[in-house]
Amino acid sequence: MAGKKPFGNPVPVSDLATEILDPVLRKRAGISIGLVQSWEEIAGPRLASHSRPEKIQWPRRLHEDDPFEPAVLIVACEGMAALHLQHEAGEVINRVNAFLGFNAIGRIKILQKPVLSAQARPKPAPRPLSEAEKSKLARTVGKIEDDGLRASLERLGATIIGQKRP
Repeated sequence: MAGKKPFGNPVPVSDLATEILDPVLRKRAGISIGLVQSWEEIAGPRLASHSRPEKIQWPRRLHEDDPFEPAVLIVACEGMAALHLQHEAGEVINRVNAFLGFNAIGRIKILQKPVLSAQARPKPAPRPLSEAEKSKLARTVGKIEDDGLRASLERLGATIIGQKRP
């Protein structure tokens, strides 16, 4: 602490979070937060939107004299991204190794599982209602006296009817 000012320039919260999370990620998953943050540049936007690096599995060394063996990068993918990643595995391995600065990764293991949370997934837009459907819905909720409740139920009904096929 000697020589440091107690009050100085403000530090971004992301820098503080990185300092806290990076050692935890290294210990638990063998992966740095920098790799996770740079995944889009490494894998490309098409693959990065449907995949994410999970962890780096280092091979066990029984003795210190054992030669260095590259690790396995475990990547979570969903759907067709797994097939695309499999075809581009060599290029992704080269980019990850270039990012890390040495030949750390020897192969990629693909785990097929959802990558995006349910909140982040785009919801399909309901189809527009026909005039007959609109009039039936209006008749159904028309007897409700509270305007707010009627409007809410009308929106709910339009969404439910719009998701069904005509």
